[in-house]
Amino acid sequence: MLLHGIFPPITTPFYPDGNVYFKKLESNVERYSRTPCAGIVVLGSTGEAILLSDQERRDVLKSAREAAAPNKVLIAGTGIESAIETLRLTEYAAELGYDIAMVRTPHYYKKQMQPANILAFYRTVADRSPLPVIIYNFPQATGYDIPAELVIELSGHPNLIGIKESSGDVEKVRKMVEGTRHILRSTTVTETFEAVTPRMLAAATVGSSRDGGELLQVAALAGSASSKLSSSAVTTIGKMKARQKEAGFQILVGAANKLHPSLDAGAVGAILAFACVAPTSCYEIYAAWKEGDAGLARLKQERIAGAAQRVVGELGIPGVKYGMDFNGYFGGPARLPLLPLTGDSKGEVERLLADARN
Repeated sequence: MLLHGIFPPITTPFYPDGNVYFKKLESNVERYSRTPCAGIVVLGSTGEAILLSDQERRDVLKSAREAAAPNKVLIAGTGIESAIETLRLTEYAAELGYDIAMVRTPHYYKKQMQPANILAFYRTVADRSPLPVIIYNFPQATGYDIPAELVIELSGHPNLIGIKESSGDVEKVRKMVEGTRHILRSTTVTETFEAVTPRMLAAATVGSSRDGGELLQVAALAGSASSKLSSSAVTTIGKMKARQKEAGFQILVGAANKLHPSLDAGAVGAILAFACVAPTSCYEIYAAWKEGDAGLARLKQERIAGAAQRVVGELGIPGVKYGMDFNGYFGGPARLPLLPLTGDSKGEVERLLADARN
């Protein structure tokens, strides 16, 4: 599955009494589906997944899946401290039709999170997961920073296709890129080199066996090093034209204020909390970089760097949610122990987002 581009890790909306506001969740997903973002992440850190019950996590996954456009890659945050619970939630996400499982590093028993523990955890999950898996590293929240050497060692697993690296360490990104360059994988993409999701494939192949179209197994979306299709060859899958693209081990970053230098270091995209607030502003950095316009990419980066650092890095989820309210999405309240912003902080967010209205 191709992971190039920008992905907002959507928030979970709540009523004032703390219950999940599913209608607003669906409305936000529908609006993100109309942006140029490549996909949507559900139940990431920004989604307050750790503050939800098991049933709420499942209900949020279901609601978001039903509202998402078929051409958007859907990533489910399924990481829980134990491998068995992680797999249970991953299996449910697969049943719903998600494309990727994002599994955060276990961290509660920090002294026991030695290389052998981490390797065993991710290999067990990847071996049994019905979905391709990406590692999720967020040391600012977990207190554990997975070493680049472990990521490089895990990258050889055929069902571990990438990492979301949220440390903000550009040199670590560069080290992981260099260390995984030998991983050769290809993935199915559209004729214009965008991701093909199983939902797109299902729609394209409806009735295709009667129309003479070629059927492709969903497993082929993940690609392999032995793919027989060249990157330039176009094939027909039902009613859709597709081709193969080399993807390798894909590194996405989580710090919007360092997006451009991370892309220069070899990242292929980003999962950005700031994209919940201003998805187009984040996408413009990626688009300028992709077009080779370094000057424009730097300019676009400079415009959001301060806002991203303050709203996301310092004010956190309450800041993100207020920024969403300001920009026309539904943010609403966070769950305790997270408190709403003060009036002064709200005014600051409004000033910071003056050039990032999406």
